[in-house]
Amino acid sequence: MKKVNLILGAAAIALAFTSCKNENEERAEKTVDTYVVYVDSIGNIAAADAKANWAEIEASYQQRTMEAEAALADMKDKEAAQKKLDESKAKYEELKAKVQAEAAAATPDRKTEIRNALFGEGVVGEDMSFAWVNKDNILKVYNDFYNEFDKNQNSYSREDLDEIKLLYEALDARKNTVEKEGLDAKDNRKIAELKIKFAPKFKWERITSKGEENAQAKDKAE
Repeated sequence: MKKVNLILGAAAIALAFTSCKNENEERAEKTVDTYVVYVDSIGNIAAADAKANWAEIEASYQQRTMEAEAALADMKDKEAAQKKLDESKAKYEELKAKVQAEAAAATPDRKTEIRNALFGEGVVGEDMSFAWVNKDNILKVYNDFYNEFDKNQNSYSREDLDEIKLLYEALDARKNTVEKEGLDAKDNRKIAELKIKFAPKFKWERITSKGEENAQAKDKAE
């Protein structure tokens, strides 16, 4: 009788272990399947909503990825489960790259922002060509440039001022050509007045921005 009880006890333990193992496998399968569905659902989110909430999506994705990867230990067919995970990861990275590309396209870099503000939307490209400036519009170009700088001079960083300097020099180089093409003397005098007003303001901003830069570096060192 004692031997029978031992056998029955062993069988009960084995059954309980099998049942536990099956529950773990089912739970693991559900975790992996939920992960796959979650990644698929991201692709159905409207582009604008995805961009606006990407930080939250990324955090949730990382958490679910960790849970799915941990669940692999309890999977019977680990190879098939791993394949599911890898396919979903690849799909997510593709979605992420798309959202990041759209966000980058919608947000111009700082140099582009400065060029658009000083000269107009999209008129100054990477080659910094000012071929579009001629004797008829050059005074307006200088005037708009000066007014924009004057309005925002206190907000420019050291890097911004470096970019403005390059743009100003390129505009001046174009002016030399325009003068030979028949620039009106009256317009030329007005441009000279704007240049005289601009020079000390720009110099002052360069000096103060350098001072602020040094002060910040000192604070960090301390």
